[in-house]
Amino acid sequence: MKNINKVAVIGGTGKSGAYLVKELLSQNFKIKVLIRNPKKVPSAHPNMEVIIGDVLDKNAIQALITDSDGLISMLGMGIPYSEPTIFSKATQVILEALSTSKIKRFIVITGLNVNTPSDQKGEATQAATDWMHANYPVSTQDRQLEYELLCASNLAWTLVRLPLIGQTEYAPEISVSLTDCPGQHISATSLARFLIDILQKEKHLKEAPFIANIG
Repeated sequence: MKNINKVAVIGGTGKSGAYLVKELLSQNFKIKVLIRNPKKVPSAHPNMEVIIGDVLDKNAIQALITDSDGLISMLGMGIPYSEPTIFSKATQVILEALSTSKIKRFIVITGLNVNTPSDQKGEATQAATDWMHANYPVSTQDRQLEYELLCASNLAWTLVRLPLIGQTEYAPEISVSLTDCPGQHISATSLARFLIDILQKEKHLKEAPFIANIG
């Protein structure tokens, strides 16, 4: 198993991404963070390097992954909102850059609406999936395409499927399933710790687990 010393992060200034950055630094990782808006650069930290650039810019992605050991994407729609096909387009750029880099571990977060062959979605998860298709058809289809692009790659990827994320430092125990979401909420801190754990231990390779807090 490859030793992870420096982690590249996309979406590190978002609501959930900020918790990941905080948790990585608290665990003494070195990190490189891609930031689109220079006004959102976080406070300086000796273990953090900031790359100013857009996720669709191959040069910015190349700068981000150079000398990194793993990549975690917390990419969302952002503020102001990105175009609804941002996920597949960004994934294509990232996969191309990773294909010639030493990084093989790539972790991505997404919603409940992505479908996989192993799914046995229960009523609540299926209802959430149907709602997203009805109200956000383009971005929902694009998230599905993102999954298909990952499946076609040779990387050690993981796509983590999430319910509603709570912005809290409270980190209850989590449950993991490959077939259906085991709960309705996930703490941003629980999420961050899960992502770091599977990055280090290479868990859920080429899988799309659902995770949620218990209780």
